[in-house]
Amino acid sequence: MLGGGTFLTQNKVLPGSYINFVSASSANASISDRGYCALALDLDWGVDGEIFTVESGDFQSDSKIIFGYSYTSDKLKGLRDLFINAKTLYCYRLNSGDKASNTFGTAKYSGIRGNDIKIAIAANVDDTSKFDVTTYFDGTAVDTQTVSAASELADNDFVVFDKTATLAATAAAPMTGGTNGEVTGDSYQAFLDKLESYSFNTLGCLSTDDTVKSLFVAYTKRLRDEMGVKFQTVLYNDAADYEGIINLKNAVTDDGWDESSLVYWLTGAEASCAVNKSNTNKTYDGEFTVNTDFKQSQLETMLKAGYLVFHKVGDEVHVLDDINSFVSATVDKSADFSSNQVIRVLDQIGNDIAVLFNTTYLGKVQNNAAGRLSLWNEIVTYNKELQDLQAIEDFESKDVTVEAGSDKKSVVVTNPVTPVCAMSKLYMTVIVQ
Repeated sequence: MLGGGTFLTQNKVLPGSYINFVSASSANASISDRGYCALALDLDWGVDGEIFTVESGDFQSDSKIIFGYSYTSDKLKGLRDLFINAKTLYCYRLNSGDKASNTFGTAKYSGIRGNDIKIAIAANVDDTSKFDVTTYFDGTAVDTQTVSAASELADNDFVVFDKTATLAATAAAPMTGGTNGEVTGDSYQAFLDKLESYSFNTLGCLSTDDTVKSLFVAYTKRLRDEMGVKFQTVLYNDAADYEGIINLKNAVTDDGWDESSLVYWLTGAEASCAVNKSNTNKTYDGEFTVNTDFKQSQLETMLKAGYLVFHKVGDEVHVLDDINSFVSATVDKSADFSSNQVIRVLDQIGNDIAVLFNTTYLGKVQNNAAGRLSLWNEIVTYNKELQDLQAIEDFESKDVTVEAGSDKKSVVVTNPVTPVCAMSKLYMTVIVQ
């Protein structure tokens, strides 16, 4: 019998065909999607104690199920602003209170919105031994089931039914006792603890409390600098002097809304901005009234202080300059780090190469010349793609090095890049001849 199969080394004894099937070398590193953001909110309805994912399309079609209000409700104005640009929201409800209830069941979530649930029960027209059980939310029928007993009822998007209840004709039994609960510093800490396992581009914080904002600054620095998780955080009026913090200056003047509510739109805009784009001069197309009552001298002072400022251009409101709060330039960290477009490029590279290494190389590829060459090829291919997108320029393959580290398990990569920024200043000399 002839030998056959695959081979690891050329040490076979029997004659035969030993064939390995492998894919041709190709780069696995790819530029990841953007548009992922995270927010913790004070809500009247929604999942308690857990981060839940909301896609842009789901927000439009299922906002009443998710947040307790129709898409057009003024209560959701901030989220509509966010989803003008954002693709995916990792949301956390800060306030967990009591669930509304009545004889026939309990609201699915806690909050005052549960008090707008009613359950009506009527004898079925075709079979009087059965009941039609209808759930109303905010005056609209959202679920009807025909059953013989409560034990047959299936929970719906709004109600967890009491399967031991006795069904009887009821016009419309309201639920009562729903409360929102209080928001505390511990609520924000719980959110940030749970958020560590998620990947996102931008984190927003609507709080105007200095202690809470300090918590978000410390969290951002720890994850960026100690754990290598690259994202930026949008805060209102917080001079953090750090490239990971975007310091929003403008307040909104809408009644019933926090002055920090422009954080919604900016969080979505920064999260979704492409790696080769800038939000400089981007038009604010949201629903809030933005205070832009600043003189030119004030705008200049704010930019120097690291504020991201919106200003008036005719009848429109625009982003003046897409910058973060970093102002203390050093030899090791130049003023370029104050540009959010530069940080987006650097963060994109850091996140994407980390994903590449962790999924393709970590524990799978030998740390020898061939393995390091493979990693080098993928990093070079990735950088060339960034250059094709005009996110970086002047890239030279020879500048990338992948070398053995100080121990047998380590590799050391040097990857010099030159990010490209959008034009924002024109200096022109007109020569009259």
